[in-house]
Order: sequence, then structure tokens, then C-alpha cells
Amino acid sequence: MGLDFEAQRIKMVDGQLRTTNVTDHAILAAFLAIPRENFVPEAKIELAYLDSDIEIVPGRYLPEPSPFAKLVSLAEITKDESVLEIGCGTGYTSAILSRLAGQVTALECDAGLAELARSNLVALEAGNVTVVPGDLSNAAAAPGSFDVILISGSVGVVSAALFGKLKEGGRLACVENEGRVGVARLYVKRGGAVSGRFAFNASMKPLPGFEKPAEFAF
Repeated sequence: MGLDFEAQRIKMVDGQLRTTNVTDHAILAAFLAIPRENFVPEAKIELAYLDSDIEIVPGRYLPEPSPFAKLVSLAEITKDESVLEIGCGTGYTSAILSRLAGQVTALECDAGLAELARSNLVALEAGNVTVVPGDLSNAAAAPGSFDVILISGSVGVVSAALFGKLKEGGRLACVENEGRVGVARLYVKRGGAVSGRFAFNASMKPLPGFEKPAEFAF
């Protein structure tokens, strides 16, 4: 007997998202609609709906559903907005965002993952997503500016180049590592200046290129 992925998807939404205060109907519907099993390595397909990160290639992970869903909820994405996703991996997170935004630019530094994400999204007919290969920390490969930037992994520090990609009134949602803990923050650009606030404690696997510079003690 094969695995009942639809039942597992419903269980994920009810047991992992609703129980962590993800209540937005559009977000819940997106997680119910997107087949997470299509975005994990075949050898790990039985793990697709566990409440944990799943390694997709060495050092890169499909984020655990709950903290990613809470980050999406924090960003308050609307259907008329453009979103830049940093670190799309195999495209699952981009597929979720495609259900919420007008246009999604999915940036990925690993060429193999970028091609796989593109193939996966075409199979789902997610026509409002453009996968772009390039460096994650400065997003130079992603043209233009965006209403929302969402980082699909934790970072040591957000680069000024990413803040520069925000439109006036735009938001950036991310998880920042602070020692052994992680915190989700929402940054907003107003009057050309960016300010941030703490949102909730969170844990996500780190993305490459966002390491905090070493601090020297004298």
C-alpha cells in the first residue's frame, strides 16, 4: 500500500501549522494544495511531512513547515505584491508563495537546485514564479525591487544590498541566528530607512553567504 500523502498533508496543516498560531486561510490553503513530497529526494519521500528540516543536498534543507509558515504569515503577502525569495532550494517554498503573491522571483545559488526548482514549478503550473540562479546575499541577479523579501533559511546578518531591493513600504521577513538561538524579525522600509522588530523565536537551517563577520575582542 502506498503512502497517503494527502492525509499526511492535512495532518501537517492541522498538527503543525494551526497549533503554532498559523491561522491565515490563504496560507493554510496553500500548504494543503502543494504536494511537499514532490520536492524532497526520492530516498527521503517518507519524511516529507515530518515536523523537521529535510536535507535536499549536502548543507541545504527544505525548511520545517511550521517556522516557514509563520515567517510567511509575518510577511502578510497580498495577491498584488511582488516577492523575492532568497534560497528557493527545490522550489517548494516558492510554490507556497506562488499561491499568495502576484509575482515571485525565486533566487537560488546552487545551479542544480535552481534547475530542479524550475522543473518542479513548471510541473505544478506555477506560472507566476521565475527561478533565477545567483548569489543570495546581494541578490544582484534579481532585477528590480520588491514589495516583500522572504529568506528561506536562517542568516547571521542581512546584507544592506537586500534591504536596497525593498520598495518603499516593503517588508523583509527572516530568521536571524543569535548565538545558539534564532529569532524571526520583520524589517520595514519607510522614508528610505529600514527598521526591524522581533516577532518570535524560531529555528531554521542556515543559508550560505550570510555569515556574521567575526568580532575581535581587545
